Amino acid sequence: MGVSGVCGLWQRVSGPEEQRLLELLSYGLVALGAGSAVLLRFIRMPYGRYSSRRFGWLLPARLAWALQELPSLLVPIGLAACGGAVTAAWPNRILLGCFIVHYVQRALIFPFLIREGKPTPFFTFVLALLFCVYNGYLQGRSLSNYAQYPSGWLKDPCFITGFMGWLIGMAVNIHSDHILRNLRKPGETGYKIPRGGMFEYVSGANFFGEILEWFGFALACCTIESLAFALCTLFILGSRAKQHHQWYLEKFEDYPKNRKIVIPFVY
Repeated sequence: MGVSGVCGLWQRVSGPEEQRLLELLSYGLVALGAGSAVLLRFIRMPYGRYSSRRFGWLLPARLAWALQELPSLLVPIGLAACGGAVTAAWPNRILLGCFIVHYVQRALIFPFLIREGKPTPFFTFVLALLFCVYNGYLQGRSLSNYAQYPSGWLKDPCFITGFMGWLIGMAVNIHSDHILRNLRKPGETGYKIPRGGMFEYVSGANFFGEILEWFGFALACCTIESLAFALCTLFILGSRAKQHHQWYLEKFEDYPKNRKIVIPFVY
């Protein structure tokens, strides 16, 4: 099946039934996040410092990151290229562009900045890959074919506030990752306490940035699909931040006791 055949297929399935499917998938995404948060109370996410061979053979960190994040970049681009019903509208272009820009950074830039990342278990890699396919379809299809906005949406306070939240959140996320990558000087081993930026306020500064980013995105989009993604992100990254926070407190006696877990001054 060629490109025209694939695009024709998407045009044929477009309609109320697919809209209902997207709604159900959104509920499923929230349930997935909530279920993961419960599960992570009992086990540690097997990646990074918690990586283990118990969850399958280990893949190089750079390769795993690039491949697992790629569907969230390619799926929305493919859906937009097929020319959905609302793809040409400027709000849809900009919002879809926000999503794509994030995953350009995560799939094509971030992996090559990793210095000596711990290998990723195959099971963790597969879960992340499936999630990116799932969410890439959910956000890409919603914004390319169904989300409709009034003519003045780009001047609406919801869009402006949400876009600024997305932009600031992405900047915090990238800056926090930069701090983590540069904790150790060349030749050094072991772990150190992150300092600087939002790490002065929370243990999971990189997670806070991504949570802020996707809640800003959800406000700018005002769709059930984007809200589901933001809530799922909050559930999963909030749980991972709590694990990191507890690990820091156990490992470092001088760890700052006034730092919160992931939400500055709150949690």
